[in-house]
Amino acid sequence: MARNKFDIDEELEAPFQLSHFKRLVGYLKPYKKLMIMTVCLMLLASVANLIGPYLIKVAIDEKIPNGDTAGLAMLAGIYLVAIIITGICLKYRIRIMSRIGQSVIQHIRKDLFTKLQKLDFSYYDSRPHGKILVRVVNYVNSLSDLLSNGVINLITDLFSIFVIICFMLMIDVKLTLMAMVGFPILALIVFLIKNAQRRAWQNLSNKQSNMNAYIHESINGIKVTQAFAREHENARIFNEVSGNYRTSWMKAVRIQFLLWPSIENISVLSVSFIYVVGISAIGDGVTVGSLVAFVGYMWMFWMPLANIGNFYNAIINAMAYLERIFETIDEKPTLTDAPNAKTLPVINGRVEFDNVTFGYEREEKTLDQIQFVANPGDTIALVGATGSGKTTIVNLISRFYDVNSGQVKIDDIDIKTVTIPSLRKQMGIMLQDPFIFSGTIMDNIRYGRLDASDEEVIAAAKAVQAHQFISRMEDGYLTEVNERGTRLSTGQRQLISFARVLLADPRILILDEATSSIDTETELALQKGLETLLAGRTSFIIAHRLSTIQKATNIFFIDKGKIIERGTHDELISQRGHYWKLHNSHKRAVV
Repeated sequence: MARNKFDIDEELEAPFQLSHFKRLVGYLKPYKKLMIMTVCLMLLASVANLIGPYLIKVAIDEKIPNGDTAGLAMLAGIYLVAIIITGICLKYRIRIMSRIGQSVIQHIRKDLFTKLQKLDFSYYDSRPHGKILVRVVNYVNSLSDLLSNGVINLITDLFSIFVIICFMLMIDVKLTLMAMVGFPILALIVFLIKNAQRRAWQNLSNKQSNMNAYIHESINGIKVTQAFAREHENARIFNEVSGNYRTSWMKAVRIQFLLWPSIENISVLSVSFIYVVGISAIGDGVTVGSLVAFVGYMWMFWMPLANIGNFYNAIINAMAYLERIFETIDEKPTLTDAPNAKTLPVINGRVEFDNVTFGYEREEKTLDQIQFVANPGDTIALVGATGSGKTTIVNLISRFYDVNSGQVKIDDIDIKTVTIPSLRKQMGIMLQDPFIFSGTIMDNIRYGRLDASDEEVIAAAKAVQAHQFISRMEDGYLTEVNERGTRLSTGQRQLISFARVLLADPRILILDEATSSIDTETELALQKGLETLLAGRTSFIIAHRLSTIQKATNIFFIDKGKIIERGTHDELISQRGHYWKLHNSHKRAVV
């Protein structure tokens, strides 16, 4: 849990491997035909672009000395056609690769989002949500240019270098060998800076993740911030977090930009060296035209090398993001279906905890040897102090976590032996913190049962006493609400969530503090509807107010992960134990 903090850097579980890049390239396979077409366009553009210096050589050495104006015009026409071909090829390459790149980005983002939908609660418990969000948005976006341009440019630049060397060898073998003198120096520079550059971009990705996590946390907690006048302190913390990001960015860029000036300087020195050697060799097998053409090819030789250097930088930069992206996609859910898991048939609703022990951390015991049976149609109320294990019990029924030992059974079937979707589809769960999605109130109630009619939605709302306040809103059930339902009161959000659960018509109903934010008058009205709706369903209710559970089949008093008292309301009152004390304290509080 220590990493669940905005200022804790994330450690990578494994160093970057070439397989990560191969895996990225694997996303391009569905677009193989378009990629081949783009490569052909770029190779044609490359050949058309590279013919220029050779045409200049022919013009200087042959056409101009012979006064062949017709030949010069023909060379100029060929050069013009080559330029037009290059322009057309580049235009379509940009269009095709932009489409491929964005399609791949969409595919990667979809894989990330799909995995996030499947990961269990423990994953989200251990990470700030801002650090998860940055992977889906920022990190994936950072791959856009690499996919849209980098891979194709690498292929064409390698091809261009090969063709350029062939042209240079055709002009002069000795000059070609001399022109390569700067290449080993460049290779040495790349080797020296690559590890430092990778570490710098990894560190930058950490600082970006930290900053995103703090922004996300601050936005979610803005009401608390303003209530406690923490704006200046939060601004100080943000300034520190963003300052760390800026420092990391400057260091990463400083290392990255060592490569480009190195290529520029080596290319200038190499061309200058060839000029000196070439001019001294004119008349000794080297012509003016061949020297001009050779120098032109030398500049062209260093251009793709510079592009490859930029591609190398992009790969190094993307490595830090790829590692985070694939780390998330490869995250193994702790909760998975067994290899031979079966679909849970329609259940009656018998729930059994058979000697269940559980802890969120292995060394701790949140629940200790819990044993009980809830028969179909029973209403089980869970009461006790905060942190005693009430919510944990209902989380285990829904298999949001797996037990450490013992078994949770439904209709005598161990829930570990059935598929998770088939289990949860037969449950209606209202968690302690009701969540409202952006959209209409109608959509929010229908969330768990998309095929429900408008009439069924309204009936569910009426049953939980939500219809009255919904009808008073400007557009009734079609009123748009914001994310988390900020324009609704907490009680209204609970009623809408209650209607959502009831509309799903579950066999097992779980209500975690379902009426904690509802006023007493609404709660009394709600109880009338609940008596009918709970009939025939096995229900587990974590009660905020004891008045809501007096008709429960069984009341379990939970303390330190154990059921220390159980029975009906009247039975527990007569025992004058923990529940009796709790009941009396509630009565005194009401008075």
